[in-house]
Amino acid sequence: MKRFQVGLFSGVAVGLAALLAVPPAHATLDMQKKAKTAGFDAANCLYCHNEKLPTKAKVTHNDRGKWLVAEKDKRKAKEVDVAWLKDYVVPK
Repeated sequence: MKRFQVGLFSGVAVGLAALLAVPPAHATLDMQKKAKTAGFDAANCLYCHNEKLPTKAKVTHNDRGKWLVAEKDKRKAKEVDVAWLKDYVVPK
C-alpha cells in the first residue's frame, strides 16, 4: 500500500509540474476587445491567427500575428500590446 501512495503522489507531482511548465496562451479575448476599441477590425481570432479558436495545443499565426509576436520579442515586452497594430503594414 505504501508503494502505491508514493507512486500516486509522484504521478500527481509530475502532472502538476507539467501543467505549470506549459506557457500561457498569448492571445485573449481581452486583446481582441482592446483591438476593437482601438479601431482595428478584429472581428474574431482570425484577425491574428489561422484558427477560429486557437488553443494552447494548436495555435498558428497569420502574417499579422507573426508580426505582433516578432514585435513583442523585438521590444522585449512581457506580452503583446495591440496598440502596436497601428505600425503594422499589410503585405501586398
